Amino acid sequence: MIKTKAAILQRLQSEHRRLERNVSQIVPEDMLKPGVVGEWSTKDVLAHLADWEAHMLVWVEAARGGDPVASPDPGLTWQQLDVFNQRVYERHRDEPLEAVIEYFHDTHRQFMALVEAMSEEEMLTPSRYPFLGRDTIYKWLGAYAAHDVWGKAAIRKWLKAQRDAVASNTPLPKEPD
Repeated sequence: MIKTKAAILQRLQSEHRRLERNVSQIVPEDMLKPGVVGEWSTKDVLAHLADWEAHMLVWVEAARGGDPVASPDPGLTWQQLDVFNQRVYERHRDEPLEAVIEYFHDTHRQFMALVEAMSEEEMLTPSRYPFLGRDTIYKWLGAYAAHDVWGKAAIRKWLKAQRDAVASNTPLPKEPD
């Protein structure tokens, strides 16, 4: 696969569109039901995805300003992403659904604006910013696209389980006498 700015933009847009298509199948009250990913609801998954994008905005801005971005969140190392993810969940779990959906959309617009403004050189230069280690922004952006795939897959699996549960509890129509 040839690594280009156009290719990663297309992948990010495509995977996000697929995620949104699956989310659009869920009525708002069902977005609050747990079980999509462990105890997380669809709302929690959307908050998780948005928070990661929001952090990328902060990390890139800080790195461009010369800040080494030594950790994903205060007091954590890059090896403690499970703790980071739990913090993200706790930060958003009591927020209203409407606020999380707005955050999800607004953050994604900002994230995509950041990506669109990047040069291909910035995307493809290994270790461009210290928080990347030896990686490129391009590789990290690929992980963000994969993150949307993960969210979409979890939501699709949950939706199927919900539909199957409804179908199995639905009584068959009575046959005429």
